[in-house]
Amino acid sequence: MPIRLPELPVDPRAPFPDPRTALREPDGLLAMGGDLSPERLVNAYASGIFPWYADGQPLLWWSPDPRTVFRTDNVRLSSRFRRTLRGLDWVVTADTAFEEVIDACARQPRPGQPGTWITDEMRTAYCGLHRLGHAHSIEVRAGAELVGGLYGVAVGRMFFGESMVSLASGGSKVALAALARRLHDWGWPLLDAQVENRHLLSLGAESWPRPQFLAAIHRLSGRPEPIGRWTERFGELPAAQLAG
Repeated sequence: MPIRLPELPVDPRAPFPDPRTALREPDGLLAMGGDLSPERLVNAYASGIFPWYADGQPLLWWSPDPRTVFRTDNVRLSSRFRRTLRGLDWVVTADTAFEEVIDACARQPRPGQPGTWITDEMRTAYCGLHRLGHAHSIEVRAGAELVGGLYGVAVGRMFFGESMVSLASGGSKVALAALARRLHDWGWPLLDAQVENRHLLSLGAESWPRPQFLAAIHRLSGRPEPIGRWTERFGELPAAQLAG
């Protein structure tokens, strides 16, 4: 029997369907249609929902159960990797190269995926969110060379990770650990990682039932925080400091 999904109305401010009505198979598929306007995207993330679709598919919206979450004081780096960090001159910054990071994420081969889900439409939408101060990139550089990074969306005191990339071994781990360090310093306790995989779990990610996740982000996304670029607020964080 074909899947019949709710279709979102034209108004980008319209509420989403209740995430509790999302499908079990495929896990979390909630609705289709609408657009990727800033208003709709911010509303989606604050509601525990994100877009994910491939070229040729309609725009699909998801809220999986369980949800993969990092506590910002519990990103784990192995002892071996920490020893490696002590000898690196990498530096981590924020919002200095959003387009470079999202393009690197789009080019990164993913096991089991023939192409990228970061379509031109998605790229345009998230670059627009970045210009409005809602989407942020974390860059890891060795001198002028980008060696890793990630990007995502901030709503209130909640950060929703979208994608990360390593262009040198360990680059994405450094980006994640540095972001978690700064978020913890700012009083942001959680970082959403969407769907679990073995790599995320090895770094300390947890699987939360959707009701627990939704309750947490409802509280955190409603807390006021300045909107805008994080370059100055984040500063420059030497990767060696993450070695502990």
